[in-house]
Amino acid sequence: MKIGLFDSGLGGLTILRAVVKALPEHSYAYYGDTANLPYGDKSEEEIYQLSMTAMEYLFGQGCSLIIIACNTASAETLRRLQDEYLPARYPERRILGVIIPTIETLLDQGVTEGLLMATKRTVDSKKYERELEKRSSALMLHTVATPGLVPLIEARKEGEALTMATEYINKAVEANPRITHIILGCTHYTELKTALREVFGEKIIFLSQDEIIPEKLREYVLAHTELTAVVGGEGTQTEPTRTIHLTAHRPDYDRITAQLLGGVLVDDGQMA
Repeated sequence: MKIGLFDSGLGGLTILRAVVKALPEHSYAYYGDTANLPYGDKSEEEIYQLSMTAMEYLFGQGCSLIIIACNTASAETLRRLQDEYLPARYPERRILGVIIPTIETLLDQGVTEGLLMATKRTVDSKKYERELEKRSSALMLHTVATPGLVPLIEARKEGEALTMATEYINKAVEANPRITHIILGCTHYTELKTALREVFGEKIIFLSQDEIIPEKLREYVLAHTELTAVVGGEGTQTEPTRTIHLTAHRPDYDRITAQLLGGVLVDDGQMA
């Protein structure tokens, strides 16, 4: 089976890295819309149209299942893609997001008070809160929009990003001292998880989506074996393939991509 991953930039590569390690038997195609980064300053209709372009590309590459690794797109357009786009274009295929698996993990851990760190669009969408309401959860979820983090992380200015993130967290915890868990609600923020855990120690538990999605995906694939029978544009592959497509390229992206993938990028653009 071929699985697609879509993000507005390079942050979703951390999800790809984790998923490939957990489920190496599958083929993967990654679509990073670097030409239109960031999505946080775009309208809902713009995000939908850009997301639909990504879906067409990945389904055209033969993907049976696509994970929208972008929290902003998951919050703004996932439901519309599932309800309108899929039935009309690819009724036998599936599109999943990263928000519901994250909510499920939060609830599984019995959290009573947490904090969501995310882009302004994700926070303003209140998607996380609505999913909690659907589950009749009493969990108190505070939110903080952190619009400056993505540009810093994309520019590999991790030190500045860590300082900014730490300031946001300290202010939130000072105002709400019962916070025990923090959702890193943007794929880019996974790059800060280790440093943040060192800064805050055992006082705060950080939920990082690159640690959540692989196991949730494994469970989904095992429960939906019919997806393995879906064959798209490339036909059946005898050996797993892993490809990356960026809508705009910069010379430094090669270095950043290799870093985000943990050194598993090879010369032909595929992952070993």
